[in-house]
Amino acid sequence: MRRWLPGFVALSAIWGASFALIKVAVEAGVPPVWVALGRSLLGAVTLWIVLLLRGERAPRDRVLWGHSAVVAVLLNTVPFTLFSFGETRVSSVLAGVMNATTPLFTLLFAVLTVPEERRPGARRLCGLALGFVGVLTVLGVWRGLGSGATVGALACLSAACCYGAGFAYLRRFLSGRPESVTTLSALQIGCAAAELGLVAPFAAGAPHWPGAAAAAALLVLGGLGTGLAYLLNLGLIRAAGTAVASAVTYVTPLWSTALGAAFLAEPVGWNALAGGVLVIAAVALTRPRRVPAASAVPPPPKERQPVG
Repeated sequence: MRRWLPGFVALSAIWGASFALIKVAVEAGVPPVWVALGRSLLGAVTLWIVLLLRGERAPRDRVLWGHSAVVAVLLNTVPFTLFSFGETRVSSVLAGVMNATTPLFTLLFAVLTVPEERRPGARRLCGLALGFVGVLTVLGVWRGLGSGATVGALACLSAACCYGAGFAYLRRFLSGRPESVTTLSALQIGCAAAELGLVAPFAAGAPHWPGAAAAAALLVLGGLGTGLAYLLNLGLIRAAGTAVASAVTYVTPLWSTALGAAFLAEPVGWNALAGGVLVIAAVALTRPRRVPAASAVPPPPKERQPVG
């Protein structure tokens, strides 16, 4: 445990802090699509530098590049933009709770698209139902669904839904690839940066200097949260196995809530806390009972956990 605990804490903190960093950027006036582009571009640069330092080369397989472009849309281009847009209307605390629903959406899409997942069992179906109740609790549906905050919350929930679809796509089309996780991550984030680079100028105009605080937030968000975090996750899987690595899902909302409340003075409503507890319990129910043991060989890309 002593070997992997520092990596576990660091990874959960980095991914939990991403929501507060997004909030700093959008509050400074950075358009959501430019926040998404900034973190993707910096993450891609970080991963490609690591790739070159390891002596690995970019594959020339057009099929792989095509799948990477699709995965980038589902795991980066669209959800990064949606989370940034959502946080123009809701707190980073609520965004972090919504991100915790990602494993539920992953299971849902896997059931629909992956043959071996089409019989999830009563326990996992109960988990999906409980997660739905948790989401409704976070949204505060008894207050109505017409406010701007509701729009922002639904944008964050849609981002988590994209993550679920993306991981199901990864499992079906890329889990058997021989390339390293570093290579696949670099291709994916690189494609996302290219896609957003084409869209951002038309969607939000030319960029502007947002100020030192927002620039620093984007630098950390991209270099750490969208770059080195992928490598930390891989190291955690190798050192402790997939069961421990997947447990980051439970801890990330705790970090996002604590950081949002402590540093951004964001309110933490009772329904966000109660809904978050229900969502985390639902994720626990949907986890497979058996997981592979720790191994020196990295698992297929489906084991990577998303960041908001």
